Amino acid sequence: MTANGGLRPRPGILDIALYPPGKHALGGDAPVIRLAFNETPFGPSPRAVEAFLGEAKHLSRYPDGSARSLREAIAEVYGLDPARIVCGCGSDELLSLLSAAYLGPGDEAIYSEYGFLVYRICILARGATPVVAPETALTADVDAILSCVTPSTRMVFLANPNNPTGTYVSFDEVKRLRASLPDNVLLVLDAAYAEYVRANDYEAGIELVATTHSTVMTRTFSKIHGLAALRIGWAFCPAGIADALNRIRGPFNVSGPAIAAGIAAIEDRAHEQRAADHNEAWRGRMAEALTALGLTVTPSAANFLLLHFPDGTGCTAAEADEFLQSRRILLRRVAAYGFPNALRMTIGTEEDNRAVLDALKDFMGAKAVARA
Repeated sequence: MTANGGLRPRPGILDIALYPPGKHALGGDAPVIRLAFNETPFGPSPRAVEAFLGEAKHLSRYPDGSARSLREAIAEVYGLDPARIVCGCGSDELLSLLSAAYLGPGDEAIYSEYGFLVYRICILARGATPVVAPETALTADVDAILSCVTPSTRMVFLANPNNPTGTYVSFDEVKRLRASLPDNVLLVLDAAYAEYVRANDYEAGIELVATTHSTVMTRTFSKIHGLAALRIGWAFCPAGIADALNRIRGPFNVSGPAIAAGIAAIEDRAHEQRAADHNEAWRGRMAEALTALGLTVTPSAANFLLLHFPDGTGCTAAEADEFLQSRRILLRRVAAYGFPNALRMTIGTEEDNRAVLDALKDFMGAKAVARA
């Protein structure tokens, strides 16, 4: 008899590659500059912290199972129907719920070549088949996605902006994608980084959800709102899809402290604006400075940059990562996404950004001397 009594997950589960998280910490007591998780350098709104702490005296009570007050707060900010909002334990849970509701064996789901790794996990977990559409210039290609559609296609995941590249698809192209997909194919617009985009041709997906029957937009409180530890996500859905998700989600999937903090966070528009303004300024400065060091930087609309190290020069991403860690700096390795010679860097505080620039300048300079 096997150690687990002969029990095995259903076929395919053990073939799913574990999600590779970034490195959280380094040994020793010295401070660490952590720019591996796309966290906001401003942290959560002080009002959100206060609301979270205020829930301490209610920890013995179950939260509202529908997260009604949080849904109403979101709806007020964006002008939405709260009945069509579903809240979850991060947007990851919502992606999983959508897959549970609409995918099964024999179905196919499409995502782009460098799309978020969780999509593949969600698809395989439901016994469906993942289909990868090639990208163009590290950007999702609508025509390539459409060329992958078959009678078995049931879902398309589109991260917009995408992680880890930071590239985005214009709203006109997203509308063309939706119009060209069969009505029975669910388009999932993952807009986790929408608050950081300043491009005039971008739209997160609210209009498409409001005007079609098979489009969903997911959002998160983990990024610009600084509540990653509380795991809060939300989806804006057609009424029928919201009903389906509410039937299969956990009855208390968002905690009371998370609901309270989420309400306070989304209502503090000034805090959100400050974070977005800082990101807009430093994203451009960092891209320019890093390019001057000899790195290739993918143009980003999000709160991070993808840094490509020169091929065949001895200045590899792995070596850079090791050097940065010696300076107590953590960036994100992205080999699992197909970028073995790149690192992803979150836009941090001015002090943290300058520390990364100084460290990479020393790294690139030392390698240049070694090659001379």
